[in-house]
Amino acid sequence: QVQLVESGGGVVQPGGSLRLSCAASGFFFSSVDMAWYRQAPGKERELVATIRTAGRITNYADSVKGRFTISRDNAKNTMYLQMNSLKPDDTAVYYCNLRVYGPRASWGQGTQVTVSS
Repeated sequence: QVQLVESGGGVVQPGGSLRLSCAASGFFFSSVDMAWYRQAPGKERELVATIRTAGRITNYADSVKGRFTISRDNAKNTMYLQMNSLKPDDTAVYYCNLRVYGPRASWGQGTQVTVSS
């Protein structure tokens, strides 16, 4: 069974930092491209950052470029998102999942990030 467990969220002031973790199991983690997504209240889920299998190629949404860093440790089946210079607009529930997924995709509970203003 595919399991994705996000952690590391919290409440921070603008300009603060958080490091999110995604623990994955139930699939060949090292063989798939991964991504972080987020969903703010009343908005659709959006793609935040992607990372290829070996971590050599990464991409970021324009809104987070230069502030967030995605990484992965395939030996630990874990992906990370280092978030610096946080803004109120970063407030959302953050999820990890495959970069490409279909209608039967499994989603974890996500981790709440709240940036106060």
